[in-house]
Amino acid sequence: MSKSIAANPSGEDSKAPLINQRTVIITLFVVAAVSCLFLYHTANPFEFLPRSSAYDVIAPSMKAQKSSNDPSLEKILKRAAMGDNTVIITTLNQAWAEPNSIFDIFLESFRTGNGTGKLLDHLVVVALDSKALDHCLSTHPHCYALNTSGLDFSGKEAYFMTSSYLEMMWIRIRLLSDVLAMGYNFVFTDADIVWLQNPFQHFDPDADFQIACDRFSGNSFNLRNEPNGGFNYVKSNNRTIEFYKFWYNSRKMFPGLHDQDVLNEIKFDPYIQKIQVKIRFLDTKYIAGFCQVSQDFNAVCTMHANCCFGLEAKIIDLRLALEDWRNFMELPPDQKSLPRSWTVPKKCRYIYIYVWTKILS
Repeated sequence: MSKSIAANPSGEDSKAPLINQRTVIITLFVVAAVSCLFLYHTANPFEFLPRSSAYDVIAPSMKAQKSSNDPSLEKILKRAAMGDNTVIITTLNQAWAEPNSIFDIFLESFRTGNGTGKLLDHLVVVALDSKALDHCLSTHPHCYALNTSGLDFSGKEAYFMTSSYLEMMWIRIRLLSDVLAMGYNFVFTDADIVWLQNPFQHFDPDADFQIACDRFSGNSFNLRNEPNGGFNYVKSNNRTIEFYKFWYNSRKMFPGLHDQDVLNEIKFDPYIQKIQVKIRFLDTKYIAGFCQVSQDFNAVCTMHANCCFGLEAKIIDLRLALEDWRNFMELPPDQKSLPRSWTVPKKCRYIYIYVWTKILS
């Protein structure tokens, strides 16, 4: 005989609404708990990581890596260093050293910028070929000829992600690793950056490694920022020396990637947490670029021709950026607080969109 709810005096079926209510409450509690756990782990991304590290694979290479004790480099660094052993470093090849090309704009920006002229005394230019060295020596006092072990970076531009480009990026990381091991702090700057104001006041005194961003999230501690290796400030200490060794040797784990992409791969690695290197990301309000221009002319210190392909486009837009800066500096003081827009990126934006359209099509 079938049972109906109304005819069942035992009350078993009358408990169903209560059980359903409890199920809903428990489900909501679990969802809330999982959400909180996710948010906690988002703030602490290392918690999601396995205990294994790239270090387990590359440790022998790191231990075998010996710093270059090049006396000529150390002599130049010593001559160019600030009182606290800080130098500014850039690299240069023939393509960027041609007259009226990237390097000349770079030097011009220091002379045009607000309070940046004196920083040229602390700039070390690392020449990657003989033509670049010749041009540097004719325009600047601190030039270092890097031994590139038979690699040829002269002649033409090293296009993005070509083998020559990748070689240049990793030679740069190795060089900077050596500079740290010699006891020098540094600001590394690509030469396709114009310096408009002194950026040192915006560096965190408690951080070890500070790097520019293509796009800044608003939080300098957030490892999910998009770093750009073209501008960074690094203090020499045991943490950063180990960090740069780890970064350089991690290229073996990620063949075909350049330094910036490898950094994105390793920044969550447990070994970074283990050595306790303090990483910060620089606000694009101050350390800007064509990917994300600063909206504050009074605050901006540097402008990078990132998100841009091709030497010609970079030259055109960097000159425009310098012109924008000169026009701003000529304004009466009462007009400098008014909203103002850049004319860049212009050529770079067109080329960048065109290239990525071709890549994605």
